[in-house]
Amino acid sequence: MANVLYIKVNPKSDEQSRSSMLANHFIEEYKRHHPEDTVEKLDLYKADIPFLDVDVFSAWGKFAAHEELTETEMIKALRMDELTSQFLEADKLIFATPFWNLSYPPMLKAYIDTICIAGKTFHYTENGPVGLVPEKPLLLIEARGGIYSEGPAAEMENSYRYFKTIMGFMGLKNFTPVIAEGLDIDPNQTESILVEARQKLTNIAVDF
Repeated sequence: MANVLYIKVNPKSDEQSRSSMLANHFIEEYKRHHPEDTVEKLDLYKADIPFLDVDVFSAWGKFAAHEELTETEMIKALRMDELTSQFLEADKLIFATPFWNLSYPPMLKAYIDTICIAGKTFHYTENGPVGLVPEKPLLLIEARGGIYSEGPAAEMENSYRYFKTIMGFMGLKNFTPVIAEGLDIDPNQTESILVEARQKLTNIAVDF
């Protein structure tokens, strides 16, 4: 039995979020093929995701100096450790996110900052940083209003490239992206784009 961690990155309801709707479709298909597996949902806009702030940096400094933390510092440090452990212990990962202002929502960056921890998900060597996260199935579902994979706006795309880089930095170099883009260009084409994305996800669900 595998534990799947589904990370939702949208404050909208599932009915209003196209990335969430696609993720729900995938999970439904996945459960049909893998009924023995469990899917745990982490909604980044409802979960307590610490930002890298003065408390977090102070906590890290005190840890290194073996000094006592304040209550606030301890709460944030423990939450970061909890989220990192959850990420590491998952057998499979699903990220579902929109594309906002040429990148991702701020909560995804905050979450990645939370789990990208030296000594846990990567470490430094004389030859540079090395990821510590074992390879595992990873699916990225991304919804975009415009087209950024090619054409004149391609150089503005800062989401998929960042995701691929940071996941590889932690050791997850192989993952499957399903990017539904151009959703807001022509309303007459929106549904056909979503249908194509759902079909891709249906196929991926079989062996994910």
